[in-house]
Formats: sequence, C-alpha cells, structure tokens
Amino acid sequence: MINTPPPSRVRSRRASGSAAAPSRWLRIGLPVVLALVWLVVMGGGGSSFSQLSKVASNDQSQHLPASAEATQVRELQASFRDSDLVPAVLVFQRDGGLESADSDAIAETVASLADLDGVAADAISPVIPSEDGEAAEVFVPLDSSVKVSDTVELIRAQFAATDSSGALPAGLNAWVTGPAGLSADIVGAFSGIDGLLLLVALAAVFVILVAVYRSPLLPLIVLATSMFALIGAVSVVVALAKAELVLLSGQTQGILLILVVGAATDYSLLFVARYREALRDHERRWDAMWAALRGSFEPILASGGTVIAALMILLLSDLNSNRAMGPVAAIGIVFAMLAALTLLPVLMLAAGRVAFWPRRPAFGSAHPAQGAVEGAKGVWPAIARLVSRRPRAVWVTSVLLLAVASLGMLQLKADGVSQNEFVLGESQARDGQAVLGEHFPGGSGTPAVIVAPEAELDRVASTVLDARGVASVSVLSADSPSGSLRFTADGLQSVGAPGSPIPDPTVVEGDVMIEATLEDAGDSAEAEQVIRELRAGFAADGLHGEVLIGGTTAIALDSNDAAIHDRTLVIPLVLGAILVILMLLLRSVVAPVLLVGSVVLSYFAALGVSALVFNGVFGFAGADPSVPLFGFVFLVALGIDYNIFLMTRVREESLVHGAREGVLRGLTSTGGVITSAGLVLAATFAALGVLPVLFLAQISFIVAFGVLLDTFLVRSLLVPALAYDIGRRIWWPSRLGRLGHGGPAGEALVGSSTDRGIPSR
Repeated sequence: MINTPPPSRVRSRRASGSAAAPSRWLRIGLPVVLALVWLVVMGGGGSSFSQLSKVASNDQSQHLPASAEATQVRELQASFRDSDLVPAVLVFQRDGGLESADSDAIAETVASLADLDGVAADAISPVIPSEDGEAAEVFVPLDSSVKVSDTVELIRAQFAATDSSGALPAGLNAWVTGPAGLSADIVGAFSGIDGLLLLVALAAVFVILVAVYRSPLLPLIVLATSMFALIGAVSVVVALAKAELVLLSGQTQGILLILVVGAATDYSLLFVARYREALRDHERRWDAMWAALRGSFEPILASGGTVIAALMILLLSDLNSNRAMGPVAAIGIVFAMLAALTLLPVLMLAAGRVAFWPRRPAFGSAHPAQGAVEGAKGVWPAIARLVSRRPRAVWVTSVLLLAVASLGMLQLKADGVSQNEFVLGESQARDGQAVLGEHFPGGSGTPAVIVAPEAELDRVASTVLDARGVASVSVLSADSPSGSLRFTADGLQSVGAPGSPIPDPTVVEGDVMIEATLEDAGDSAEAEQVIRELRAGFAADGLHGEVLIGGTTAIALDSNDAAIHDRTLVIPLVLGAILVILMLLLRSVVAPVLLVGSVVLSYFAALGVSALVFNGVFGFAGADPSVPLFGFVFLVALGIDYNIFLMTRVREESLVHGAREGVLRGLTSTGGVITSAGLVLAATFAALGVLPVLFLAQISFIVAFGVLLDTFLVRSLLVPALAYDIGRRIWWPSRLGRLGHGGPAGEALVGSSTDRGIPSR
C-alpha cells in the first residue's frame, strides 16, 4: 500500500521547492488525451441508449439453460409447427351469462383480428363458451417474428375501438391474457427503464451531493463522470448483446443503469475526499491530483475488483439470466472505476479549488477530519470517542441488533411466484387470467407440452389424463381441422363430423406432441406440482429421457429449480473470493474474516427486515429464488466496499499512529465520505422501485436498506469498535499485527497498555 506522508512533511517539501516540476507535456498532454478518449466514448456510445431496450429479451424460456427439460421441449416444438407462435387468450365475460348479441359481437370482433399484423389468422380457434355460460375464450396465436407486445397492443386497441363504436355490447368485458398478454404487460412495465429510472436516479444523486458538498459545480462534475461511465458500459453491452454473446433482460438492464451510476459516484466521492485533503497540503493542483490518486487508487481498485469477482462468479450459474448478469454488471463496474480514476482526475484538475466553491480548501489550512480525536468537534470525532470508551459494548449491541433483525428471514418466501405477480399495479393479463380461472380450467391457453415416442402414445396420454390436476389431453395432428385430436378414456377422437376417419397424429423423428390442459393456472404452485409428479411417474416407468415435459408451467418450474441451485452454489464461492481479496489487500487474516462476517450478518438482517416488510406492508405473494442471490451479491460486494474504504485508511493511519489510534483517525477521516457514498448508493437502488416490476422492487428495497444498515451501523460502529477492542491483533499475521505500529509515533507506544490490548481511557 502506498503511504501518504504526514501533511507537515508535504508542506515543508513544497515550501523548500525540492519537488521537481512535471514536464509541460505531462501536465497538459496527458489530461487532454484522457479527455479526448472519453469524448470519443461519449460520441460513439450515445446512440446505444436507444438500442438498449431493443436488444433486451424478457422471454423467461430464453433464460433457462440448454440442459433444462423445458428448454429441450421448446426447441422440439419448432419441429412440430411451421412457425414459432405465442398464444394469446381472448376472454369475454358478462355477469349473469352471455346474450345472443354477445356471441355475434364476439364473432365479429375475432374476425376483425385476422387483418392485424402479427396475428396467425389461419390458426385462430373457434369461440369456446364456458360451461356456466358467462364467458367465452378464443385462442389467437401470434407470430413471434413480429414483436408480440406490439401485436397485443393492436388487439387491445381493436377492443377499445369496437367498444366505442358499439360493436361490443354494454356489459360485455374483454381481456387479452395468456403468455402473449403477460409478455406485453412485462414490456410495458419496463417501458420507463431508459428514461424515468435514469432521471430519478440522477436527480436523487444530485440532491444528495448538493446537500453534502454545498457546491453547485462539484455535483455536476461527479454526475458527468457517472454518465460517461454509463455510456461506455452501455455501448459495450449493446454490442455484445447484438453479437448474441450476452443475454440482456429488462431486469439486467435496470440493474446495469443503477449499478454504474451508484458505483461511479461512490468511487468519485472517495477521490474527491482525497483531493480536497490534498489541496490543503499542496499548492499546485497537479501535485494535489497525484496525491489524491495515490491515496484513492488502491481502495477503488480493490473495491471494484471485489464487486467484479463476485459478479463473474455468476458465470457458474445454470440460469442464463443469472449468468448474463455477471459480465454485464462487471462491465459496468469496470467503466465506473475507469471513469473515477481517469476522467474525474482530469475534470478536478481543470476545476481545482473552484470545484468546491464556495467552501474552497485553502493551501496550508487545517484538516477538519484529521488530528487527535479528543477535544475535536463534530459527529465523527464524537462517534470515535464513543468507540474508544465503550468498544465492547458498542460492537456487542450492534451484533445483537443485527441478529434480532435476522430472525425475520424465517418469514421470507423465496420459492417462486406466479408470473401474473411479476407486474405490480395494473395488468390486463393478470385480470384476464383471474376471469379465465373462474370459468375455465386454470391452465387454458398455457398447456403442458409433452414430447413422447409414438409407440408410447396411448400409455403416456392415458397416464397424463389420469393424473391429478389435469383437465384434458390432446395430441397434435396437422391433418385435423382443429390442429389436434382429443384424447379420452376411449382413445383418440376427432372434432370433425361423426363417423369421419380419425387423422393420424403428427410424428417428427418418431415422436408425437401431447398437450395437457391443467386445472390450475399454468404458473401456479399447484400446476408445478402436477409437472413434478408427472416427471417422477415417467421416470419410475423407465421413460426418463424419452418423455419430456415443457410448456409454461415447466419453464417456471425449471427456472425456480435452476435459481435455487445457483443460490446454493454462488453464495459460498462469492464469500470465498471476497475473503481472499481482502486478505491480499489488508495483509491480514483476522481483519478480512471479521469484515466478511459483519457484512454477512448485515445481509441477514437486511433480508429479515425485508421479509417482514414484503409480507406485512406491501403484501407481496412471495419472491423469486434469485432475489436472495442478487441481494447477497450486491449487498455483500458493495457492503465490503465501505469496509475497504474504512480499513485501508485505518491501516494507513495505524502505520503512523498505532493500531487503536489508527482506528479512530480512520473513522473520523472516512466518516463523511463513506456516509455520503452510502446515501448515494441507497438512493440509486431505491430508484428501481419506480418500475412496477416485483423483482426490481424487492431488490430495490433489500439493497437500499442493506446499504444504509452497512453505512450507519456496521461501518460506523460495529467494525470500528471491534477493531479497536481487538487492537493490533486484528492485523495478524502482518508486521503491523506483530508490532502494533509502523511509524515513529507507534514505536514509542510498543509495550504500552494500549498495545497489550487494554483499551485506552
């Protein structure tokens, strides 16, 4: 680690004029070159923002690994059908029963859909009335080569137009639901991701920076750095997505925007704090900039490297969406670090002391956050005195508070939710699905798709038909007028005229395709249990690998199973990677173990409080299994950032002033900047809550609350008090841990009561 000499020494060297002035090329040429490079990045990547949503896919089936059974069935489906169709389900309903005029209006409305772009007109089903006579459904397959959400909007607009013209009688309600309707609602939920989300995040950061620095120029410089970093990251991600090297979803897109802005701002705040200190010690801006860069380079690099290591471990995930999050978010962190270490120093060099106007740091002025803690005024010296006087009471109380909050984890329901719960607020697809479930089997429009050998057709179809939770079974037949054959206890039946010959099922490479309509909604827990039981039954019959089950329910089931697998695999690996990085950075074993333990405990507390809020305040039905995983990756990796900022400064101060005094000085020196960084990061993640998406809303709360917990409790009280109580042994086995001190001031204290572990009073 590069040690910054005491301010008095720096000023004396500058005053004597012993420091050699850098060359003109270095002072002018290097900043100009760096500025030009970032201007090229800005110019080349500016157009990428408009393409970000276009290259994103929210199709859950694409997030599954190739080995998943549902993925294999999805690929086989293309062999049985001429085109890749996505079903939309039209639901019509009238309280008290459909009237004769309703039937004519429904038929006329459905006929008008044949002319819409994206509608597979020749595959539209007949109108199917419900048994209670109050509703009717129509299956309208949509061509996926045309953007499905656009086609759904055209259909919904058609309903609105016919309704206003009187084609739909008063009292007759209509919805577009099914996989296509849900896909359109998800796209609509993400529609504000490029504009509203970014605007809210930047506005929150700007307000916090103005409040912290009370300067009109500095917040603009920091935000400009964040925006340059974001544009660079987006341009690379869009290029990779176009080349199909990464899978970009709306969730990944939202997290990328927030993560880059938050991380770049945090790293910038650390450099700015060092630069403000250096301006008091150095008369020349160039010298101050280099001093700030030397002091911030290692912690920024270590902090960013820790987050990148944690994110890249996601590449070991089974779920494609989890795997894609790793490199996409890591690219964002890389650009955040590059901008903070190259662009920001250039901007601050150009602005100099003016950046801090009207509170410009004068050369030779005292450091308000440095010096002896006793007698100093301010919040952080007061906290440091509390830590020094009652260290054990402070850290024990902090641990107990976190442990109590962690008990809420017992209430966390993270085993998956219905796709209909994915969108918060208004969702026509969710409302339509509810009506569909009242009058038809819940799985209408989202059947389980089973691929089986032709020779096993009767055996497999009979097993499926007899299974609990299955309403009906059909077999795909291209020669049937309806496109399929109904399977009953008496065998295959055609829907054609009585006595007409029964067409043969469609056979592709010796396999047939069976569709089973389930009694429960296709993405419900009950439907998933039916699929589990069917798979287990076929495996017991010796048909494992020969009979494959896919469809909407199987996709949700396989996605949840893959997410749980990823959570179990990734979390221990992330912890191990962070621990190794901290050991290398701090040259210690004890300190990294304690730091990781404190952040993990903080994560458990954040998850516990979040579970209580989700259940008791927001009334969420549950959470995706990936929510705890991403909450862990971001909270632990980003929470360690603040401990890195703190402990690198503590180590630096300890080398000069001794272990315990170093803790107090490090706490007072970094208190303001780390608190500001925590507020910024919490605000940026909280901005995710403006999007009506369950996953993002939950991640938003978990990370924002967890960051605040890390900032105000773990980093401010728990870690400093624990480090102070342990004393020099926290740096074991490094030389600092053995001797306690590295500088003249410290050597004078070797063997004292402070060094032996007795708290100073």
